[in-house]
Amino acid sequence: MILKTFGWSFAVTALGLVAAIFYGGWAAFAVVAILSILEISLSFDNAVVNAGILKKMNAFWQKIFLTIGILIAVFGMRLVFPVVIVAVSASLGPIEAVDLALTDKDRYQELVTDAHPSIAAFGGMFLLMIFLDFIFEDRDIKWLGWLERPLAKLGKVDMLSVCIALIVLLISSITFGAHAHQHGGTHADKAETVLLSGIAGLITYLVVGGLSGFFEEKLEEEERENEAEEQSEWAGKPKSAVKLAGKAAFFMFLYLEVLDASFSFDGVIGAFAITNDIVLMALGLGIGAMYVRSLTVYLVREGTLDDYVYLEHGAHYAIGALAVVLLVTIQYEINEFITGMIGVVLIGASFWSSVRRNKRLPVAEVESGKNETEAVLAP
Repeated sequence: MILKTFGWSFAVTALGLVAAIFYGGWAAFAVVAILSILEISLSFDNAVVNAGILKKMNAFWQKIFLTIGILIAVFGMRLVFPVVIVAVSASLGPIEAVDLALTDKDRYQELVTDAHPSIAAFGGMFLLMIFLDFIFEDRDIKWLGWLERPLAKLGKVDMLSVCIALIVLLISSITFGAHAHQHGGTHADKAETVLLSGIAGLITYLVVGGLSGFFEEKLEEEERENEAEEQSEWAGKPKSAVKLAGKAAFFMFLYLEVLDASFSFDGVIGAFAITNDIVLMALGLGIGAMYVRSLTVYLVREGTLDDYVYLEHGAHYAIGALAVVLLVTIQYEINEFITGMIGVVLIGASFWSSVRRNKRLPVAEVESGKNETEAVLAP
């Protein structure tokens, strides 16, 4: 089962790492490996969410999502978006940006370094909003209860995440932005650029979140209509099941596409905190993208979601750490190995905490949970 589901991911991983060695030696190998681990870690939540929704769809729409949907939302976002964001920030055409990255790496590095403050501000704000919305939400399962309980209470204040994000952006633009790092070790005043880019990142997050909420409401409406149709059938009235199922599946597909796009941003933006090399970025993110599909397929085929309940927390804390790192790198250089290891350590800690929690659970409680899951999944 494991080899059948993850076979292509393992193959792409091996090819990607070998390609990295040929491209830039063992240093490139290390960067791609770190990017892959980080992306796989952050993609776990994506796969879990996808699987939870995908299991409600029929075989046809599952196949559409796992082929066309993954190709567009995952590979498109993770491989094309880095080119687009560099091209826009450096005022280059996409083809010119790719050609420059491959043929004149020194000049490309200079342009990316000079554009890094705007990239970091945009990405830092986007990631910060993901983190803030997560920690301010009251959740049944809490990893760091001493921290998450009071934050959940504060989260009841409307628009608190946006207010905090704007305050952080204002402080970052005045401090880091006023002494932004440029190529050659020089610094320049890019406070206005940082401020505008950060606002753009915040707007992007709000738009993506708004679209996700819109499609989620559509799904809930379809479910309510479905219940009404079933009640009508019991009363002997005709039921338009085919049409209703098609509408529900279509909205599920759109919702999943928006979710994939939003999850893709954190990996793409986080990659800029580790490397500016577009080839290494594409290799690392491409490997991670393959695991999104494999994890989704695995979870759907198994019919259950993962038991390691704190991984979601660890991934979001990693996102928050990357947000801070990106904002700091507007002025200061931070070793990419340290940046990558922050996420790995947080994910590892959350995994270990999940394992310890599962060992403490009574056997009866575990068996009860399994029976409930089987009852839900039973046809």
